Amino acid sequence: MIQSHPRISKAVIPAAGLGTRFLPATKATPKEMLPVVDKPAIQYVVEEAVSAGLDDVLMITGRNKRPLEDHFDRNYELESALQKKGDAGRLAKVQESSDLATMHYVRQGDPRGLGHAVLCAAPHVGHEPFAVLLGDDLIDPRDPLLQRMIEVQEQHGGSVIALMEVAPEQIHLYGCAAVETTADGDVVKVTGLVEKPDPEDAPSNYAVIGRYVLDPHIFDILRKTEPGRGGEIQLTDALQQLAQDEKVGGPVHGVVFKGRRYDTGDRGDYLRAIVRLACEREDLGPDFRTWLRRYVAEEMQQS
Repeated sequence: MIQSHPRISKAVIPAAGLGTRFLPATKATPKEMLPVVDKPAIQYVVEEAVSAGLDDVLMITGRNKRPLEDHFDRNYELESALQKKGDAGRLAKVQESSDLATMHYVRQGDPRGLGHAVLCAAPHVGHEPFAVLLGDDLIDPRDPLLQRMIEVQEQHGGSVIALMEVAPEQIHLYGCAAVETTADGDVVKVTGLVEKPDPEDAPSNYAVIGRYVLDPHIFDILRKTEPGRGGEIQLTDALQQLAQDEKVGGPVHGVVFKGRRYDTGDRGDYLRAIVRLACEREDLGPDFRTWLRRYVAEEMQQS
């Protein structure tokens, strides 16, 4: 029997990180504004939230993040110049980002980890379940992960996290979930969580990736959560408490994702994401793939 739970309408996007892995590019430019083909990474994330029906978006920012706000605001001078030139195509692209969603911003004054960033959203979210989307993970729009997570939360209540199977030697890079199977093949019950475990201590090879649908009781737990791994307030630690005691804020379930995910948090994966997305574009793909095949063939001949 399907239960009825409050409809989710708000998305929270933490974007206060310093982007140190991309220095010096991120010295003056937020990492979220680095282009993936011809759109900044953060726009893909907002588009994903909107496509799942979440058009109330709160972005958690920090110092030097003003370009994020400018990108989703109107630029009347640029729009006027394009209009005078009769460049309707580029004008539509410029206006697209400002018309996507109702955007809100709050600063995380002290960067104390993902858990603390999520806690900054409490006044805006209130007592409703909400989604959290991390900007390092881009999910292909043909694989509607967030929509599926919302469906699971509406059915079971509580919180839902996105999981992905990774090689055992990679699990130390992620939060890791202990799970039990359910009647739904892509849904598991989460019984425990640990942040970046050593491979020999990992309860599974199910890694937590950057999508969450959270019960608002998470805020009460985060207020009491002590700094954990790395001296930061870890969202994983708070979710571990929810998983252990369902009476606090309902159960924790996981949706096992097997679709297309582009990791832009690592320089190598960032470049691979650009190549994949460029190859799939109708306007760029044919010529780009031809050049790429020729380039790879030439490199193989020289090696």
